[in-house]
Amino acid sequence: MAMGLLQSGCSVPFARALRSRTFTTISSTVTVPSLKKASQMETRLLLGMSEEQLQQLAVDFGQKSFRGKQLYHLLYKRKVKEIQEFNQLPLEFRNDLQEAGWRVGRSPIHKAVTAADGTTKLLIKLEDNRLVETVGIPVKDNDGSFRLTACVSSQVGCPLRCLFCATGKGGFSRNLKSHEIVEQVLAIEEVFKQRVTNVVFMGMGEPMLNMKEVLEAHRCLNKDILIGQRMITISTVGVPNTIKKLASYKLQSTLALSLHAPNQSLREKIVPSAKSYPLNAIMKDCRDYFLETRRRVSFEYTLLAGVNDSVKHAIELAELLHEWGRGHHVNLIPFNPIDGSEYKRPSKKSVYAFVSALESRKVTASVRQTRGLDASAACGQLRNEFQKSPLLSASINQEFHSEVALAS
Repeated sequence: MAMGLLQSGCSVPFARALRSRTFTTISSTVTVPSLKKASQMETRLLLGMSEEQLQQLAVDFGQKSFRGKQLYHLLYKRKVKEIQEFNQLPLEFRNDLQEAGWRVGRSPIHKAVTAADGTTKLLIKLEDNRLVETVGIPVKDNDGSFRLTACVSSQVGCPLRCLFCATGKGGFSRNLKSHEIVEQVLAIEEVFKQRVTNVVFMGMGEPMLNMKEVLEAHRCLNKDILIGQRMITISTVGVPNTIKKLASYKLQSTLALSLHAPNQSLREKIVPSAKSYPLNAIMKDCRDYFLETRRRVSFEYTLLAGVNDSVKHAIELAELLHEWGRGHHVNLIPFNPIDGSEYKRPSKKSVYAFVSALESRKVTASVRQTRGLDASAACGQLRNEFQKSPLLSASINQEFHSEVALAS
């Protein structure tokens, strides 16, 4: 009798889509759907799910599989933010999704600041009230084509605290979930009313300390939002064991290593985490990455006046790169001044001399165009103006080593 009442009150597919609770009778164990309201249930997110997963979700709710295709279209083509705005779907299906704890997974834009060159920094307010930054960089090429690059964050803050980086000065809170990375790209598209063409993981945080979520976001950006893998760049300052792991996925995206110094001694002074990952080990992993993926590694090098910007440093850098392979590209980044930093921006003369020294030794180099300085949005400027006090309470070494253990 009890089972008959349960079956008449809730369909089997719908029951599978809900949380269950189990109780034991004299003769058997019976599983019934939870009657908890959505506010009492774990939140479930649609953003980041594939078309196949959404089709299965629809079936689990007793719907035809084509409703899952409609969900996919609403999420990734029309980019609808709320389930109740899914007007193509039956009202009953929408209500069932919400009652079961499902939501889209989009967060509100807390603040937007636009620089004179069109670069726009967004602060996105996450579910736990943390603020994460993302930057939209519009570029019109000489041939008239338009590119819109999204510089996305992978963590709230950063535990590595490179001395020249504004983000590191703000401390570290947590890793971002994959949907929180994907929604940054959608937010930029919403503001610019243009499709994002390129994505760079160069915002707040160290992507390799959050590799699982970064790779899930990468899949969604590529397969669902349809941004080509070669239009995606993953940047890292270097975390032990992670470059090898990334190589095993054989992505066609670009790996960018934040090098910033031509020798171990100087690098340790600029990048504290370098003590855990010697330069020779990093360069070997980069060489192996190229051999595994056939994708050239790009090297990021922030030029700090009087610290690492001399011709001598350029010659040493060229020798290092030649020692570990050929075909390397160096992306030079003149330091962007930040409050409270002892570092200075190098002169144009110093930058050109550095480039010339590299190119004369057959190392290709480019100087990154500085964008968004008046919006505090250029690389190294991603500091949350609303988060003045550090987020980190534990020591940075404990945070870094615990994260490295998880990554490996």
